[in-house]
This record gives sequence, C-alpha cells and structure tokens, in this order.
Amino acid sequence: MRAVRPPSIASPRMSLLSELQTLLGDAHVLTGPDLDPFLTDWRGRYHGQALAAVRPGSTDEVAAVVRLCARHGAPIVPQGGNTGMCGGATPDADGQSVVLLLGRLNRVREIDTGNDTITVEAGCILQSVQDAAREAGRLFPLSLAAQGSCTIGGNLATNAGGTQVLRYGNTRDLALGLEVVTPQGEIWNGLRGLRKDNTGYDLRDLYIGSEGTLGVITAATLKLYPLPVAQCTAMLALPSIEAGVALLARARTGFGASLTGFELISDACLQSVARHFPEQRQPFDGASAQAPWFALMELSDSESERHARERFEAVLEQAVEAGEAVDAVVAGNIAQSAALWHLRESIPLAEALAGKGIKHDISVPISRIAGFVEVTNARLQRHFPGIRHVIFGHLGDGNLHYNVGRPEGQDEAAFLAQQPAVYELVHDSVTEHGGSISAEHGVGQLKCQELKRYKSPLELELMKAIKRALDPDGIMNPGKVLA
Repeated sequence: MRAVRPPSIASPRMSLLSELQTLLGDAHVLTGPDLDPFLTDWRGRYHGQALAAVRPGSTDEVAAVVRLCARHGAPIVPQGGNTGMCGGATPDADGQSVVLLLGRLNRVREIDTGNDTITVEAGCILQSVQDAAREAGRLFPLSLAAQGSCTIGGNLATNAGGTQVLRYGNTRDLALGLEVVTPQGEIWNGLRGLRKDNTGYDLRDLYIGSEGTLGVITAATLKLYPLPVAQCTAMLALPSIEAGVALLARARTGFGASLTGFELISDACLQSVARHFPEQRQPFDGASAQAPWFALMELSDSESERHARERFEAVLEQAVEAGEAVDAVVAGNIAQSAALWHLRESIPLAEALAGKGIKHDISVPISRIAGFVEVTNARLQRHFPGIRHVIFGHLGDGNLHYNVGRPEGQDEAAFLAQQPAVYELVHDSVTEHGGSISAEHGVGQLKCQELKRYKSPLELELMKAIKRALDPDGIMNPGKVLA
C-alpha cells in the first residue's frame, strides 16, 4: 500500500518559486548552494536563510517580483554589493524571504553635462559611476573604501558618507531624483534632475537612508561637479586629537570649500596596516612614526597646480610652526597620493584580518571629539582591561569609526559576548557628548535594539507610522531599522 504524504506547508512557497522562475527564467532564480553567497554579510557576523535569490534585469521586472512576493506574503530583502556593515542586506533565519539582487540593473541611463547630472541604475558599482563621470569630464565625488564592489542602490539605501563628505555631503546630498518600486509593486518615477522642487513632501529623502524598508530604489539622478584642476594630498603626524581639530580649523580657513578630505587615523590603525600589508610603505619613520595620531588631508583646486601647491604648503608650514603637526609628508604625484589614500582604505581590511571586532560608527560635534575619545577610552579600559582602541574616521564631518579590538590572548567568542555591554558604554558616552550612534553605516539589524534606547518614543512612533503607511504588510526588509 502506497503511503500518502501529508500536504506540504511549504507548497505556497513552492508556488511562488515556480512563478518567479516563469517570470525571470531559471537562470535568474537561485536556490540551494547557489544561494550561499547572498545569505551572509561580508563581515561574517550575520547568516540567514531564504527561499530564493532573484536577479531581475529591469525596473519592470523588479516591480513584477515585488507584486508576486506581496501576493504570497513573502518578505523581500534588497541586496546590492553586500558590503554593508550592519547586516542590513542579510535575510533572517526563517527561510521565507526572497533576496532581491539588483546587480543586473547596472546601466548608466544618461549623462547630462549641461545640467551636471548622471542617471544610473541601482546596481551600478560606485567605481563605474565615478569612471563614467570622469569620461564625461565631470566628478562624481562619493568615495569610500568599498567603491569597487558597493552599488549606488546600497549607497542610497544607507545614505553612505565616505571621505569627501566635508566638501560634497552624504549620498543624500548628491541625489536629485529617484526611481522606486513600492511595496505594492508600483513604480514611482521621481528621476527629476532639479535643484529646486518645492512641491510638497520630499519623497526622495524619505527613501534615502531607509535601508530597503520602505521600497526598492532602482535608479537615481545624481549631481556631478567639475573635475578639479589639481589635487594636493598630505599625511601629517599629530601630537593629539586637539591638535588635529585645531589643524582642521586652520585648513578650513586657508582652503575654504577646496578642502575635500580630512581623515583622522590612530597609530594603532597604521600599525595594523603595516603588520598585515607589509608591502605598503609607511609615510613616516623615526620619532614621527611614533606619533599617537595622524591626519590625511586633501585639497582640490580649480585654478592651477601651482596655486594649489602654494596654498597647501603655506597652511602645512603654519600648522607645523604652531605645533598642530610634528611632521608632514606631501604627495609629489598622483601615485604617491593614491598610496597615502590606500593606507587609509586598508584599515578596514587589516581589521578584518586581525579578527572580529566590536565596531562603532558614531558622530560627535567636532569640538567634542577629543573629550569623547579621552573619556570613552578610559571607561572602556576600566571595565574591559586590555581592549584595543582602533579609531579612525572623517574628522572633517565629526564621524569616527570608534572600533574596539580584542585584548591579546582573549578568546574571540568571549570577547564578542561583551558586545552589548561595550555598545551601552560607548553609545551612552556618544549621547552624553551630543552625538549619534550611527553616522554613515545605517542601523540594519545590528543597531535595532540600540535605536530603541536612544531615540525618543515620539521619534520611534513617527518612524513606525511612516513604515505602516508605506509598507502596511511589513514585507520590505523586515527586522531592519525598526525591529
């Protein structure tokens, strides 16, 4: 007698899978082992399960996928380059989600040099957008370490910052218009290249930074700028953070809007890069190499190489004379400038090679950064003796990656188990100093509970009201931002 199998509770999901395959073709609906690369964040901290990962090739196909998922009640997890720091693009563990991969939406739709705009699809790699702008004689200034693999959609979803926020702002400041697929599968075409549009609520800014919880960004119209005629780069050895803040003020006065980058780097960061990437030449030796802090500064000039160099060297000489810097290395050509920036961009990679750390992406008013670091370092050492302070970031806009490394000899699991207590101590200190617990990485799933502690009940309720209004069924990237 043949056994009768009970009806499978997964049959509705199998129906969705079949419909997705019909819509996109089997090659663009990934299941089984093909799913694995899309289930874990790049840091290896979050791992989930999913019904499938799908690769739509157009905005219309994205909308059709969303409509199918909405009809089946399947959660949707948008994913770009999967380079996020907070687990915002990783599905949960229940295996019911559809991971929406946007990599095939990678066209540059239009470059308008008369309007200084570029319209690109969400799956475009940031480096490709920079290159397309440069080929047109323009600059797209968003720049960060992951630019060779992160996508514009992810940059917009997290309102990414990077190294030139000081001059050009975050991704939100670089976006003029968006194309978005709503949770109901409708397409909002807001790709307007206007600097002024005062016609009601700004939907664009609502979607930027929402981490895929309100809809799927599929394209954007972005600002372009003239290419600088000349750039000057220098790394300076600093006696203290206070000296770095004074140097920043001097550079702002001397360069004005031409100051495009000002990065703060602790000695521990450069030591880690030297240890893990010995082929990279360190800029200082002798006593200067023992400085506790370093600054990486860049000027972009629109007049001439000579004008840029004269301005740059004058400010550096004043800074050394005033004791704000003990030494300076000035890049003599493009290759040397790239090498200095490569040192800075290698810090996260060196951190990863050193083992998992407890990372913080915080912002504090620039005038209070030195006090914040001094107070917080002391508190951490008092409660967690031997932990390592791995601190670097964008001093020019008050954003520090205030990371905590494992003490020598401590078990990694035991160290990571302390993360909630470390978070509480650091984030309490951030709040005391008038700062924010997330500057440019977003919230994702990493900081959901932290958000509840530091946002007021009214702020949280307003955010939830927006979520309910736009995504009443809660299918868009559940468990992120608002848990």
